[in-house]
Amino acid sequence: MTPIRNKSRLLAIAALLAAGTASAEYSVDYHGGLLGSFGGGNFAPYYMSANRYGTVTQSGNALLRIGVSRDIDRSKRFSYGFGADFIGGYGSSTDYLGYCAGMEEAGMSPWDWNPEQPAAAWVQQLYGEVKYRSLFLSVGMKERGSALLDNSLSSGDMTHSANARPIPEVRAGFLDFTDIPWINGWVQLQGEISYGKMMDNKYNEKRYNYYNYHINTGALYTYKRLYFRTKPSMPFSVTVGMQSAGFFGGTTATYEKGEVTNVTHLSRGPKMFLKMLVPTDGGAEYYAGSSLGSWDIFFRYRLRNNATLRAYLQKPFENGSGIGFMNGFDGLWGLEYKAAAPGWVSGAVVEYIDLTNQSGPNHWDPDDFPGTTKGSESTGADDYYNNFEYNSFANYGMSLGTPFIPSPIYNTNGCLQFLNNRVRGFHVGIEGEAPGGQWAYRALGGYRKGWGTPFTPLLEPTSSTSVMVEGKYRPTSVKGLEVALQLAGDKGSMFGDHFGALLAVRYSGTFTFGKK
Repeated sequence: MTPIRNKSRLLAIAALLAAGTASAEYSVDYHGGLLGSFGGGNFAPYYMSANRYGTVTQSGNALLRIGVSRDIDRSKRFSYGFGADFIGGYGSSTDYLGYCAGMEEAGMSPWDWNPEQPAAAWVQQLYGEVKYRSLFLSVGMKERGSALLDNSLSSGDMTHSANARPIPEVRAGFLDFTDIPWINGWVQLQGEISYGKMMDNKYNEKRYNYYNYHINTGALYTYKRLYFRTKPSMPFSVTVGMQSAGFFGGTTATYEKGEVTNVTHLSRGPKMFLKMLVPTDGGAEYYAGSSLGSWDIFFRYRLRNNATLRAYLQKPFENGSGIGFMNGFDGLWGLEYKAAAPGWVSGAVVEYIDLTNQSGPNHWDPDDFPGTTKGSESTGADDYYNNFEYNSFANYGMSLGTPFIPSPIYNTNGCLQFLNNRVRGFHVGIEGEAPGGQWAYRALGGYRKGWGTPFTPLLEPTSSTSVMVEGKYRPTSVKGLEVALQLAGDKGSMFGDHFGALLAVRYSGTFTFGKK
Protein backbone atom coordinates (compact mmCIF):
# COMPACT_ATOMS: atom_id res chain seq x y z
CA MET A 1 0.00 0.00 0.00
CA THR A 2 1.38 3.42 -0.91
CA PRO A 3 1.93 6.19 1.69
CA ILE A 4 -0.70 8.37 -0.06
CA ARG A 5 -3.34 5.68 0.38
CA ASN A 6 -2.35 5.28 4.02
CA LYS A 7 -2.79 9.02 4.63
CA SER A 8 -6.12 9.02 2.80
CA ARG A 9 -7.45 6.25 4.99
CA LEU A 10 -6.26 7.94 8.18
CA LEU A 11 -7.90 11.20 7.12
CA ALA A 12 -11.15 9.39 6.33
CA ILE A 13 -11.18 7.68 9.73
CA ALA A 14 -10.45 10.98 11.50
CA ALA A 15 -13.26 12.66 9.59
CA LEU A 16 -15.72 9.94 10.59
CA LEU A 17 -14.69 10.23 14.25
CA ALA A 18 -15.04 14.01 14.19
CA ALA A 19 -18.44 13.81 12.50
CA GLY A 20 -19.64 11.26 15.03
CA THR A 21 -18.72 13.41 18.01
CA ALA A 22 -19.62 16.82 16.62
CA SER A 23 -23.16 16.00 15.49
CA ALA A 24 -24.43 14.68 18.83
CA GLU A 25 -24.50 15.45 22.50
CA TYR A 26 -21.50 14.35 24.50
CA SER A 27 -22.04 13.06 28.02
CA VAL A 28 -19.83 11.87 30.86
CA ASP A 29 -21.14 10.09 33.95
CA TYR A 30 -19.75 10.95 37.37
CA HIS A 31 -20.13 9.61 40.88
CA GLY A 32 -18.95 10.36 44.39
CA GLY A 33 -19.58 8.69 47.68
CA LEU A 34 -18.68 8.17 51.32
CA LEU A 35 -18.53 4.82 53.08
CA GLY A 36 -18.10 4.07 56.75
CA SER A 37 -18.11 0.73 58.53
CA PHE A 38 -17.22 -0.77 61.88
CA GLY A 39 -17.20 -4.18 63.50
CA GLY A 40 -15.32 -6.60 65.69
CA GLY A 41 -12.21 -8.55 64.80
CA ASN A 42 -9.66 -7.85 62.07
CA PHE A 43 -11.83 -8.14 58.99
CA ALA A 44 -15.23 -7.10 57.74
CA PRO A 45 -17.93 -9.80 57.91
CA TYR A 46 -17.76 -12.16 54.94
CA TYR A 47 -20.78 -10.89 52.98
CA MET A 48 -19.78 -7.28 53.58
CA SER A 49 -16.51 -7.78 51.69
CA ALA A 50 -17.20 -10.60 49.23
CA ASN A 51 -17.78 -9.67 45.58
CA ARG A 52 -17.00 -6.01 46.24
CA TYR A 53 -13.91 -5.77 44.03
CA GLY A 54 -11.61 -5.73 47.04
CA THR A 55 -12.73 -2.30 48.24
CA VAL A 56 -13.89 -3.28 51.75
CA THR A 57 -11.79 -5.85 53.63
CA GLN A 58 -11.09 -4.48 57.12
CA SER A 59 -13.44 -4.28 60.09
CA GLY A 60 -13.18 -0.48 60.27
CA ASN A 61 -13.32 1.78 57.20
CA ALA A 62 -13.86 5.42 56.31
CA LEU A 63 -13.55 5.80 52.54
CA LEU A 64 -14.16 8.45 49.89
CA ARG A 65 -14.72 7.33 46.30
CA ILE A 66 -14.96 9.54 43.23
CA GLY A 67 -14.89 8.80 39.54
CA VAL A 68 -16.00 9.54 36.00
CA SER A 69 -16.89 7.20 33.15
CA ARG A 70 -18.36 6.99 29.69
CA ASP A 71 -19.92 3.74 28.48
CA ILE A 72 -19.56 2.31 25.01
CA ASP A 73 -22.69 2.90 22.91
CA ARG A 74 -23.59 -0.60 21.75
CA SER A 75 -26.09 0.69 19.18
CA LYS A 76 -23.35 2.36 17.13
CA ARG A 77 -20.93 0.68 14.75
CA PHE A 78 -18.02 2.57 16.29
CA SER A 79 -17.94 3.79 19.89
CA TYR A 80 -15.52 4.32 22.73
CA GLY A 81 -15.60 4.55 26.49
CA PHE A 82 -13.35 5.30 29.45
CA GLY A 83 -13.33 5.41 33.22
CA ALA A 84 -11.32 6.70 36.17
CA ASP A 85 -12.15 5.74 39.74
CA PHE A 86 -10.25 6.68 42.89
CA ILE A 87 -10.60 5.56 46.51
CA GLY A 88 -8.96 7.04 49.58
CA GLY A 89 -9.36 7.08 53.32
CA TYR A 90 -8.82 4.83 56.31
CA GLY A 91 -8.89 1.08 56.80
CA SER A 92 -8.11 -0.54 60.15
CA SER A 93 -4.92 -2.58 60.52
CA THR A 94 -4.35 -6.31 60.92
CA ASP A 95 -1.30 -7.96 62.49
CA TYR A 96 0.49 -10.53 60.30
CA LEU A 97 3.10 -12.90 61.67
CA GLY A 98 6.56 -12.63 60.10
CA TYR A 99 9.90 -14.37 60.49
CA CYS A 100 13.29 -12.64 60.45
CA ALA A 101 16.26 -15.00 60.12
CA GLY A 102 19.30 -14.36 62.29
CA MET A 103 17.46 -12.79 65.22
CA GLU A 104 18.22 -15.80 67.45
CA GLU A 105 21.91 -14.97 67.26
CA ALA A 106 21.15 -11.58 68.81
CA GLY A 107 19.15 -13.25 71.58
CA MET A 108 15.80 -12.10 70.15
CA SER A 109 12.78 -13.96 68.87
CA PRO A 110 12.74 -14.26 65.07
CA TRP A 111 8.94 -13.99 65.05
CA ASP A 112 7.12 -10.69 65.20
CA TRP A 113 3.67 -9.29 64.46
CA ASN A 114 3.60 -6.65 61.74
CA PRO A 115 0.55 -4.33 61.54
CA GLU A 116 -0.63 -3.83 57.96
CA GLN A 117 -3.57 -1.90 56.54
CA PRO A 118 -4.88 -0.87 53.11
CA ALA A 119 -3.16 2.01 51.34
CA ALA A 120 -4.38 5.51 52.17
CA ALA A 121 -5.36 5.97 48.51
CA TRP A 122 -5.40 3.85 45.37
CA VAL A 123 -6.64 3.80 41.78
CA GLN A 124 -9.54 1.36 41.60
CA GLN A 125 -10.29 1.81 37.89
CA LEU A 126 -8.49 3.53 35.02
CA TYR A 127 -9.24 2.35 31.50
CA GLY A 128 -10.07 3.22 27.93
CA GLU A 129 -11.92 1.04 25.45
CA VAL A 130 -13.07 1.10 21.86
CA LYS A 131 -15.68 -0.87 19.91
CA TYR A 132 -16.04 -1.55 16.19
CA ARG A 133 -19.07 -3.59 15.15
CA SER A 134 -19.09 -6.56 17.53
CA LEU A 135 -15.40 -6.37 18.52
CA PHE A 136 -13.85 -4.44 21.41
CA LEU A 137 -10.42 -3.54 22.76
CA SER A 138 -9.91 -2.41 26.35
CA VAL A 139 -6.73 -1.20 28.05
CA GLY A 140 -6.36 -0.60 31.78
CA MET A 141 -8.09 -1.61 35.03
CA LYS A 142 -11.85 -2.11 34.87
CA GLU A 143 -14.27 -3.80 37.26
CA ARG A 144 -15.82 -6.64 35.26
CA GLY A 145 -16.96 -9.53 37.44
CA SER A 146 -18.59 -12.67 36.09
CA ALA A 147 -19.80 -12.85 32.50
CA LEU A 148 -22.80 -15.07 33.32
CA LEU A 149 -23.53 -15.03 37.07
CA ASP A 150 -25.40 -12.33 38.98
CA ASN A 151 -22.56 -10.51 40.76
CA SER A 152 -24.85 -9.07 43.46
CA LEU A 153 -26.71 -12.29 44.36
CA SER A 154 -24.40 -15.20 43.50
CA SER A 155 -21.67 -16.56 45.77
CA GLY A 156 -19.23 -15.72 42.97
CA ASP A 157 -17.78 -17.00 39.72
CA MET A 158 -15.33 -19.91 39.97
CA THR A 159 -12.78 -18.32 37.64
CA HIS A 160 -13.51 -14.60 37.21
CA SER A 161 -15.52 -13.19 40.11
CA ALA A 162 -16.18 -9.67 41.37
CA ASN A 163 -14.21 -10.34 44.55
CA ALA A 164 -10.79 -8.76 43.89
CA ARG A 165 -9.45 -5.47 42.63
CA PRO A 166 -9.15 -5.27 38.83
CA ILE A 167 -5.82 -6.10 37.21
CA PRO A 168 -4.27 -3.73 34.63
CA GLU A 169 -4.60 -5.59 31.34
CA VAL A 170 -5.11 -5.46 27.59
CA ARG A 171 -8.36 -7.27 26.73
CA ALA A 172 -9.98 -7.92 23.36
CA GLY A 173 -12.83 -9.99 21.99
CA PHE A 174 -16.53 -9.94 21.19
CA LEU A 175 -18.44 -7.30 23.13
CA ASP A 176 -21.53 -9.51 23.34
CA PHE A 177 -22.85 -12.77 21.96
CA THR A 178 -22.62 -12.68 18.17
CA ASP A 179 -24.43 -14.77 15.56
CA ILE A 180 -22.39 -17.44 13.84
CA PRO A 181 -22.79 -16.89 10.07
CA TRP A 182 -25.09 -19.00 7.90
CA ILE A 183 -27.11 -20.70 10.64
CA ASN A 184 -29.82 -18.02 11.10
CA GLY A 185 -28.86 -17.10 14.66
CA TRP A 186 -29.47 -20.56 16.11
CA VAL A 187 -26.03 -20.53 17.73
CA GLN A 188 -24.09 -17.50 18.95
CA LEU A 189 -20.59 -17.18 20.36
CA GLN A 190 -18.81 -14.85 22.75
CA GLY A 191 -15.14 -14.91 23.60
CA GLU A 192 -12.31 -12.72 24.80
CA ILE A 193 -8.70 -12.86 25.86
CA SER A 194 -6.54 -10.64 28.04
CA TYR A 195 -2.97 -10.26 29.26
CA GLY A 196 -2.14 -8.17 32.29
CA LYS A 197 0.40 -7.52 35.01
CA MET A 198 0.09 -8.22 38.71
CA MET A 199 0.63 -5.07 40.78
CA ASP A 200 0.39 -6.51 44.30
CA ASN A 201 4.09 -7.33 44.81
CA LYS A 202 4.55 -4.89 47.71
CA TYR A 203 1.28 -5.99 49.28
CA ASN A 204 2.40 -9.63 49.34
CA GLU A 205 5.94 -8.84 50.46
CA LYS A 206 4.62 -7.01 53.53
CA ARG A 207 2.27 -9.84 54.54
CA TYR A 208 4.42 -12.89 53.76
CA ASN A 209 5.98 -14.70 56.72
CA TYR A 210 9.32 -15.57 55.00
CA TYR A 211 9.36 -18.91 56.79
CA ASN A 212 7.67 -21.47 54.56
CA TYR A 213 5.92 -21.84 51.19
CA HIS A 214 7.00 -19.41 48.44
CA ILE A 215 6.45 -15.92 47.05
CA ASN A 216 6.42 -14.80 43.43
CA THR A 217 7.03 -11.23 42.23
CA GLY A 218 6.69 -9.76 38.76
CA ALA A 219 4.16 -12.25 37.39
CA LEU A 220 1.91 -11.60 34.40
CA TYR A 221 -1.76 -12.56 34.25
CA THR A 222 -3.91 -13.96 31.47
CA TYR A 223 -7.61 -14.73 31.07
CA LYS A 224 -9.63 -16.18 28.21
CA ARG A 225 -13.07 -17.61 27.60
CA LEU A 226 -15.26 -18.96 24.83
CA TYR A 227 -19.02 -19.46 25.15
CA PHE A 228 -21.65 -20.80 22.76
CA ARG A 229 -25.34 -19.94 23.20
CA THR A 230 -28.40 -21.24 21.43
CA LYS A 231 -30.95 -18.77 20.05
CA PRO A 232 -31.86 -16.44 22.94
CA SER A 233 -35.22 -15.41 21.45
CA MET A 234 -36.54 -18.92 22.04
CA PRO A 235 -38.16 -19.74 25.40
CA PHE A 236 -35.40 -22.27 26.15
CA SER A 237 -31.73 -21.47 25.64
CA VAL A 238 -28.45 -23.15 26.55
CA THR A 239 -25.04 -21.54 27.11
CA VAL A 240 -21.95 -23.74 27.33
CA GLY A 241 -18.23 -23.03 27.26
CA MET A 242 -14.99 -22.72 29.14
CA GLN A 243 -12.99 -19.98 30.83
CA SER A 244 -9.38 -20.15 31.92
CA ALA A 245 -6.92 -17.90 33.74
CA GLY A 246 -3.42 -18.05 35.14
CA PHE A 247 -0.10 -16.46 36.07
CA PHE A 248 3.24 -16.76 34.31
CA GLY A 249 6.71 -15.23 34.55
CA GLY A 250 8.39 -13.37 37.37
CA THR A 251 10.70 -14.66 40.10
CA THR A 252 9.75 -17.21 42.74
CA ALA A 253 11.67 -17.61 46.02
CA THR A 254 10.97 -20.73 48.09
CA TYR A 255 11.51 -20.75 51.86
CA GLU A 256 11.88 -23.66 54.28
CA LYS A 257 12.16 -22.89 58.00
CA GLY A 258 13.19 -19.33 57.24
CA GLU A 259 15.92 -20.21 54.74
CA VAL A 260 15.77 -19.60 50.99
CA THR A 261 16.04 -23.01 49.35
CA ASN A 262 15.43 -22.07 45.72
CA VAL A 263 15.06 -19.02 43.49
CA THR A 264 13.51 -19.56 40.06
CA HIS A 265 13.37 -16.99 37.29
CA LEU A 266 10.31 -17.82 35.20
CA SER A 267 10.01 -16.82 31.58
CA ARG A 268 7.47 -14.30 30.38
CA GLY A 269 8.78 -14.04 26.83
CA PRO A 270 6.79 -14.34 23.57
CA LYS A 271 6.75 -18.16 23.72
CA MET A 272 5.11 -18.07 27.15
CA PHE A 273 2.37 -15.79 25.86
CA LEU A 274 1.59 -18.44 23.24
CA LYS A 275 1.83 -21.32 25.74
CA MET A 276 -0.64 -19.58 28.03
CA LEU A 277 -3.00 -19.10 25.09
CA VAL A 278 -2.78 -22.71 23.88
CA PRO A 279 -1.80 -25.08 26.73
CA THR A 280 0.57 -27.77 25.50
CA ASP A 281 2.03 -30.88 27.06
CA GLY A 282 5.60 -29.87 27.76
CA GLY A 283 6.88 -32.58 30.06
CA ALA A 284 7.72 -30.93 33.37
CA GLU A 285 5.72 -27.90 32.17
CA TYR A 286 2.53 -29.94 31.81
CA TYR A 287 0.57 -26.74 31.60
CA ALA A 288 2.77 -23.69 31.31
CA GLY A 289 2.43 -21.22 34.14
CA SER A 290 -0.35 -21.46 36.71
CA SER A 291 -3.46 -22.41 34.74
CA LEU A 292 -6.94 -23.00 36.10
CA GLY A 293 -10.51 -22.45 34.98
CA SER A 294 -14.00 -23.88 34.74
CA TRP A 295 -16.46 -25.52 32.40
CA ASP A 296 -19.66 -23.43 32.45
CA ILE A 297 -23.12 -24.78 31.57
CA PHE A 298 -26.26 -22.61 31.83
CA PHE A 299 -29.87 -23.56 31.03
CA ARG A 300 -32.36 -20.69 30.74
CA TYR A 301 -36.15 -20.87 30.44
CA ARG A 302 -38.32 -17.80 29.87
CA LEU A 303 -41.80 -17.92 31.38
CA ARG A 304 -44.90 -16.49 29.70
CA ASN A 305 -44.71 -13.36 31.86
CA ASN A 306 -41.07 -12.88 30.64
CA ALA A 307 -39.57 -13.85 33.98
CA THR A 308 -36.63 -16.23 33.62
CA LEU A 309 -35.41 -19.34 35.39
CA ARG A 310 -31.81 -20.53 35.10
CA ALA A 311 -30.04 -23.68 36.23
CA TYR A 312 -26.27 -23.69 35.99
CA LEU A 313 -23.07 -25.52 36.80
CA GLN A 314 -19.51 -24.22 36.96
CA LYS A 315 -17.10 -27.15 36.99
CA PRO A 316 -13.61 -26.06 38.18
CA PHE A 317 -10.32 -27.50 36.99
CA GLU A 318 -6.65 -27.08 37.89
CA ASN A 319 -5.21 -29.61 35.44
CA GLY A 320 -6.18 -32.34 33.00
CA SER A 321 -8.07 -34.41 35.55
CA GLY A 322 -10.45 -31.56 36.29
CA ILE A 323 -10.87 -30.76 32.61
CA GLY A 324 -11.81 -34.41 32.13
CA PHE A 325 -14.52 -34.22 34.84
CA MET A 326 -12.56 -36.57 37.11
CA ASN A 327 -13.18 -34.36 40.17
CA GLY A 328 -16.50 -35.90 41.15
CA PHE A 329 -19.35 -33.60 42.22
CA ASP A 330 -17.08 -30.57 42.61
CA GLY A 331 -18.54 -27.33 41.29
CA LEU A 332 -20.98 -24.51 41.76
CA TRP A 333 -24.55 -25.75 41.25
CA GLY A 334 -27.16 -23.01 41.07
CA LEU A 335 -30.78 -22.01 40.46
CA GLU A 336 -31.74 -18.43 39.66
CA TYR A 337 -35.01 -16.53 39.24
CA LYS A 338 -35.27 -13.13 37.58
CA ALA A 339 -38.54 -11.22 37.49
CA ALA A 340 -39.62 -9.49 34.29
CA ALA A 341 -39.86 -6.16 36.13
CA PRO A 342 -38.70 -4.83 39.52
CA GLY A 343 -40.92 -5.85 42.41
CA TRP A 344 -40.88 -7.20 45.93
CA VAL A 345 -38.88 -10.15 44.59
CA SER A 346 -36.81 -9.02 41.61
CA GLY A 347 -34.32 -11.86 41.78
CA ALA A 348 -33.34 -14.87 43.85
CA VAL A 349 -30.46 -17.36 43.82
CA VAL A 350 -29.88 -20.70 45.54
CA GLU A 351 -26.46 -22.33 45.15
CA TYR A 352 -24.66 -25.43 46.37
CA ILE A 353 -20.85 -25.36 46.33
CA ASP A 354 -18.74 -28.50 46.69
CA LEU A 355 -14.94 -28.48 46.31
CA THR A 356 -14.03 -31.53 48.41
CA ASN A 357 -13.20 -34.15 45.76
CA GLN A 358 -10.34 -32.41 43.92
CA SER A 359 -9.74 -35.53 41.74
CA GLY A 360 -8.76 -37.64 44.73
CA PRO A 361 -6.08 -37.27 47.43
CA ASN A 362 -2.93 -38.21 45.49
CA HIS A 363 -0.83 -36.56 42.78
CA TRP A 364 2.21 -38.11 41.09
CA ASP A 365 3.62 -37.05 37.74
CA PRO A 366 6.90 -38.79 36.79
CA ASP A 367 7.82 -35.78 34.63
CA ASP A 368 8.19 -33.76 37.83
CA PHE A 369 10.92 -36.11 39.06
CA PRO A 370 13.54 -36.77 36.36
CA GLY A 371 15.25 -40.14 36.80
CA THR A 372 12.43 -41.78 38.77
CA THR A 373 11.71 -45.44 38.03
CA LYS A 374 8.02 -45.04 38.87
CA GLY A 375 6.39 -44.41 35.52
CA SER A 376 2.74 -44.54 36.56
CA GLU A 377 0.75 -41.34 36.98
CA SER A 378 -1.89 -40.14 39.43
CA THR A 379 -3.46 -36.77 38.71
CA GLY A 380 -5.26 -35.83 41.91
CA ALA A 381 -4.91 -33.43 44.83
CA ASP A 382 -5.88 -30.54 42.56
CA ASP A 383 -5.41 -28.04 45.41
CA TYR A 384 -7.73 -25.42 43.89
CA TYR A 385 -6.26 -21.92 43.46
CA ASN A 386 -2.82 -22.93 44.81
CA ASN A 387 0.30 -23.56 42.74
CA PHE A 388 3.77 -24.94 43.56
CA GLU A 389 5.58 -22.17 41.61
CA TYR A 390 3.31 -19.13 41.56
CA ASN A 391 1.31 -17.16 44.09
CA SER A 392 -2.15 -18.40 44.85
CA PHE A 393 -5.00 -17.16 42.64
CA ALA A 394 -5.60 -13.82 44.37
CA ASN A 395 -5.01 -10.10 43.94
CA TYR A 396 -4.28 -7.92 46.97
CA GLY A 397 -5.18 -10.88 49.15
CA MET A 398 -8.67 -11.44 47.71
CA SER A 399 -9.56 -14.47 45.61
CA LEU A 400 -9.87 -13.83 41.87
CA GLY A 401 -12.17 -16.85 41.76
CA THR A 402 -14.95 -17.72 44.16
CA PRO A 403 -14.80 -15.92 47.53
CA PHE A 404 -16.61 -18.92 49.04
CA ILE A 405 -13.12 -20.24 49.86
CA PRO A 406 -11.40 -18.08 52.52
CA SER A 407 -8.94 -15.80 50.73
CA PRO A 408 -5.24 -15.46 51.67
CA ILE A 409 -5.95 -12.06 53.26
CA TYR A 410 -7.42 -13.93 56.25
CA ASN A 411 -4.12 -15.76 56.92
CA THR A 412 -2.66 -13.76 59.80
CA ASN A 413 0.09 -16.39 60.01
CA GLY A 414 1.64 -14.76 56.94
CA CYS A 415 1.06 -17.62 54.50
CA LEU A 416 0.05 -16.53 50.99
CA GLN A 417 -1.80 -19.68 49.95
CA PHE A 418 -5.43 -20.79 50.28
CA LEU A 419 -5.39 -22.81 53.52
CA ASN A 420 -8.98 -24.08 53.38
CA ASN A 421 -9.95 -24.87 49.79
CA ARG A 422 -11.69 -28.18 50.49
CA VAL A 423 -15.07 -26.67 51.36
CA ARG A 424 -18.71 -27.60 51.00
CA GLY A 425 -21.80 -25.49 51.65
CA PHE A 426 -24.70 -23.49 50.29
CA HIS A 427 -25.53 -19.90 49.52
CA VAL A 428 -28.81 -18.00 49.03
CA GLY A 429 -29.55 -14.49 47.84
CA ILE A 430 -32.70 -12.44 47.27
CA GLU A 431 -33.38 -8.84 46.28
CA GLY A 432 -36.34 -6.60 45.44
CA GLU A 433 -37.83 -3.18 45.85
CA ALA A 434 -41.04 -1.51 47.00
CA PRO A 435 -43.45 0.06 44.48
CA GLY A 436 -42.06 3.35 43.26
CA GLY A 437 -38.45 2.20 43.49
CA GLN A 438 -37.47 4.42 46.42
CA TRP A 439 -36.80 1.53 48.79
CA ALA A 440 -34.86 -1.62 47.90
CA TYR A 441 -33.39 -4.52 49.79
CA ARG A 442 -30.94 -7.37 49.37
CA ALA A 443 -30.24 -10.34 51.66
CA LEU A 444 -27.49 -12.94 51.47
CA GLY A 445 -26.82 -15.98 53.61
CA GLY A 446 -24.79 -19.14 53.58
CA TYR A 447 -23.06 -21.93 55.43
CA ARG A 448 -19.74 -23.64 54.65
CA LYS A 449 -17.55 -26.29 56.18
CA GLY A 450 -13.85 -26.71 55.38
CA TRP A 451 -11.31 -29.51 55.75
CA GLY A 452 -8.07 -27.69 54.80
CA THR A 453 -6.26 -28.60 51.57
CA PRO A 454 -5.46 -31.96 49.93
CA PHE A 455 -1.82 -31.62 51.05
CA THR A 456 -2.49 -30.08 54.49
CA PRO A 457 -5.79 -31.35 55.89
CA LEU A 458 -7.10 -29.89 59.12
CA LEU A 459 -7.18 -31.95 62.30
CA GLU A 460 -10.60 -30.48 63.02
CA PRO A 461 -12.87 -29.06 60.28
CA THR A 462 -13.87 -25.42 60.44
CA SER A 463 -17.27 -23.96 59.60
CA SER A 464 -19.06 -20.64 59.32
CA THR A 465 -22.60 -19.32 59.04
CA SER A 466 -22.75 -15.87 57.44
CA VAL A 467 -25.62 -13.44 56.79
CA MET A 468 -26.05 -9.93 55.42
CA VAL A 469 -29.09 -7.68 55.01
CA GLU A 470 -28.99 -4.44 53.04
CA GLY A 471 -31.50 -1.64 52.64
CA LYS A 472 -31.29 1.14 50.07
CA TYR A 473 -33.12 4.46 49.84
CA ARG A 474 -33.27 6.54 46.66
CA PRO A 475 -35.27 9.73 47.25
CA THR A 476 -37.22 10.91 44.24
CA SER A 477 -36.62 14.52 45.32
CA VAL A 478 -32.85 14.17 44.77
CA LYS A 479 -32.20 12.23 41.59
CA GLY A 480 -28.96 10.25 41.69
CA LEU A 481 -28.71 10.06 45.49
CA GLU A 482 -28.59 6.63 47.14
CA VAL A 483 -28.17 5.74 50.82
CA ALA A 484 -27.37 2.13 51.73
CA LEU A 485 -27.15 0.42 55.11
CA GLN A 486 -25.74 -3.08 55.61
CA LEU A 487 -25.75 -5.29 58.68
CA ALA A 488 -23.69 -8.48 58.50
CA GLY A 489 -22.26 -11.17 60.73
CA ASP A 490 -20.32 -14.43 60.82
CA LYS A 491 -20.63 -17.25 63.34
CA GLY A 492 -18.16 -20.12 63.51
CA SER A 493 -14.50 -21.11 63.53
CA MET A 494 -13.68 -20.38 59.87
CA PHE A 495 -13.88 -16.57 60.02
CA GLY A 496 -14.56 -16.17 63.73
CA ASP A 497 -17.57 -14.51 65.33
CA HIS A 498 -18.00 -11.07 63.77
CA PHE A 499 -20.69 -8.45 63.49
CA GLY A 500 -20.44 -5.28 61.44
CA ALA A 501 -22.42 -2.35 60.07
CA LEU A 502 -21.80 -0.30 56.96
CA LEU A 503 -23.32 2.97 55.81
CA ALA A 504 -22.70 4.31 52.31
CA VAL A 505 -23.93 7.50 50.65
CA ARG A 506 -23.48 7.78 46.88
CA TYR A 507 -24.43 10.47 44.38
CA SER A 508 -24.21 10.03 40.62
CA GLY A 509 -25.11 12.13 37.64
CA THR A 510 -24.21 13.08 34.08
CA PHE A 511 -22.39 16.01 32.57
CA THR A 512 -23.78 16.76 29.10
CA PHE A 513 -21.97 18.90 26.55
CA GLY A 514 -22.93 20.12 23.13
CA LYS A 515 -26.67 20.46 23.66
CA LYS A 516 -28.50 21.98 20.70
